[in-house]
Amino acid sequence: MQTPASTSKAPLSGLRVFDLTRVLAGPTCVQMLADLGAEVIKIEKPGSGDDTRGFAPPVMPGTRESAYFAGTNRNKQSVTLDISRPEGQAIARKLIAQCDIVVENFKVGTLSKYGLGYTELHQHFPGLIYCSITGFGQTGPYASRPGYDSLIQAMGGVMSLTGEPGGMPQKVGVPIADLFAGLYGCIGVLAALRHKERTGQGQHVDIGMLDTNVAWLANQGMNFLAKGENPTRLGNQHPNIVPYQVFATKDDFMVLSIGNDPTFERFCREFGLDALLQDKRFMTNAARVENRQLVTDTLAEVLKSHTTGWWIEKLEALKIGCSPINTLADVFADPHVIARGNFVEMTHTSGAAMTLIANPVRLSETPVEYRSAPPALGEHTDDILTRFIDLDDSSRDNLRSQGII
Repeated sequence: MQTPASTSKAPLSGLRVFDLTRVLAGPTCVQMLADLGAEVIKIEKPGSGDDTRGFAPPVMPGTRESAYFAGTNRNKQSVTLDISRPEGQAIARKLIAQCDIVVENFKVGTLSKYGLGYTELHQHFPGLIYCSITGFGQTGPYASRPGYDSLIQAMGGVMSLTGEPGGMPQKVGVPIADLFAGLYGCIGVLAALRHKERTGQGQHVDIGMLDTNVAWLANQGMNFLAKGENPTRLGNQHPNIVPYQVFATKDDFMVLSIGNDPTFERFCREFGLDALLQDKRFMTNAARVENRQLVTDTLAEVLKSHTTGWWIEKLEALKIGCSPINTLADVFADPHVIARGNFVEMTHTSGAAMTLIANPVRLSETPVEYRSAPPALGEHTDDILTRFIDLDDSSRDNLRSQGII
């Protein structure tokens, strides 16, 4: 039974996503599609659901939902379904028949065993867009390996770049390999939607976390390709720009970001450092990079002479890049963060209010939507199975007694 088309003005309204993802990379991709208006049917294992439901404490106040789960699962409808069993697979295919997109992040080959892989579904639904997000992609010698954020950061080189010189390699403080994979997956799905719009043809979007990690090595990756030399860890310094780093002040720390020579000249003239402008070791950014330690040591003494607050006030007036190093309490109290609407209040099915980090995409004509809070496990099972495939109470009760839903 086809349900009525959405009247939403969001750009992806009217599209449906069959969501076979869990943890972070896949749910990040799907939440972006959901925020842009797509209707999402999130399939979860009966009894336990998405692994991140158990990633607690903390839980969101007044609910049983982990903060981790709540961060990537708004605007989704939770259906509990055991796809490892034939009855569950049959239901999944009936639901997929009414969807435009499938997103999954199972290990390579797992869903094909259940008749739910791209090859099997494409035969029956040639217009289906099918996005797979895995650690290493669908091909290559590592394809069968599981992928986890920290090991991808290690294998992808970013840990070799992160940390103090001579110190231990460090991972980034948030699971950035997962997040980038999810966002690249969303970009791939949007491109596939455009192709389908023109041709009616679906396709497989193959996202490997290691691939995406290599892609966002950015200037550091290009530095290596240009020189053939492994970059060294620089802590909080920039490999191509000096000074662009953390400095200690009289009372705390701050970031000073001087991106070009005119700005460095302005800094020196304002703070009594004119002599540096006559020293060839300081005159150009290339020279400052070559003499990184000298420049750092020289400016470190200057920055220690005043408090962070004093420096921020002076530097902002000069339009010189700078920032205090904010805690998360500082971030969420920041007037600019508040003014830009970077967090949003939603009401959970329990009645409790949830504060969530908002979607950062600002669209002037078709803004993102916040339709529903992250769902309780199986919250929408009965509704979806009734509306989409006409399962009556007796049929659902029978499936539930067998643990299939």
